[in-house]
Amino acid sequence: MLKLTSHRLGAALLAVALGPAGPVAWAAGSGVVPTLELRPAAQARNFVAEATLEAVQQATVAAQVSGRILETRVDAGARVRKGEVLMRIDTREQDQAVAAAGAGKAAAEARLVEARASYERTRSLRDKNFISASALDQARAALDAAQAQVNAARAGQAQQEAGRSFATVTAPMDGIVAQRLAEVGDMAQPGRALLSVYAPGNLRAVADVPQARLAELAKPGLTARIELPEAGRWIEGGAVVLLPAADARTHTAQLRISLPPGTPGVLPGMAARVHVAVGETPRLSLPAAAVLRRGEVTGVYVADGKGGFQLRQLRLGSPQEDGSLEVLAGLKGGETIALDPVRAGLVRR
Repeated sequence: MLKLTSHRLGAALLAVALGPAGPVAWAAGSGVVPTLELRPAAQARNFVAEATLEAVQQATVAAQVSGRILETRVDAGARVRKGEVLMRIDTREQDQAVAAAGAGKAAAEARLVEARASYERTRSLRDKNFISASALDQARAALDAAQAQVNAARAGQAQQEAGRSFATVTAPMDGIVAQRLAEVGDMAQPGRALLSVYAPGNLRAVADVPQARLAELAKPGLTARIELPEAGRWIEGGAVVLLPAADARTHTAQLRISLPPGTPGVLPGMAARVHVAVGETPRLSLPAAAVLRRGEVTGVYVADGKGGFQLRQLRLGSPQEDGSLEVLAGLKGGETIALDPVRAGLVRR
């Protein structure tokens, strides 16, 4: 709670009002110092952490075959549709493998025709008791083996054809190309990243939580806000999810806070700050305009009760949503501070 009062330097009159931006004071003449009486107020107790925005749905497109890149059709920032061709890789090696597989299949099918004819002859002779039953069994086994070879050859040909299809790199989803990591003439190898694609509709803020804070952040129903410090924006967060596993090296768990779908002006990789409400606590806060900064000294002028002011050094916390500053040390409830540190300095002198 902030109670607005004033100190006079002369006989000027002071008018005070509470405007939309907070307390406002004006004087009919010079020499009036507007003041505020500080009162603790219940404020949300937040867990604050630095975060990074990332796309909920994103993918790194990697090469599945080796070969030289012959064509790139998109660059970073391009919008793509699922199945759209992004790159083409030289397929001559895969073409030869497909041809060899086709020849192997043809040879296996020829052997199958021969084995089937041999079996039919053997069965006919067996029906006339010209050969033994074991000879018929051998012919049947040869036919089954020939059939298995044909099946294997057909599977091998299908595998080679599938491998050749991988030389045409396509988009895995509707989205935006974030990075192109290869150029025409580069050598693609299985597993080498070629592009990264993300769906822009849904983003989330990701932060690391130390293990000492895991218990209070594992509660259901938490709410959060996302701050974009460089843009001076605040965004209401959606679902707050704490992953149920900690990193073995850093001993931190990942906290994810979803952004509203279609939030404008945000991109993956942007810096953010998450504020998760974990309770309430009484705190003091003061307007930023009342703070005097001289070099490394941060302070405010406090009324001394005798019509003057004394400069007192403070330790301040993070800015609040309304622009005020949290007081961590140096002031207590019931004290009166000057809203205009320049005029208050004149009174003190």
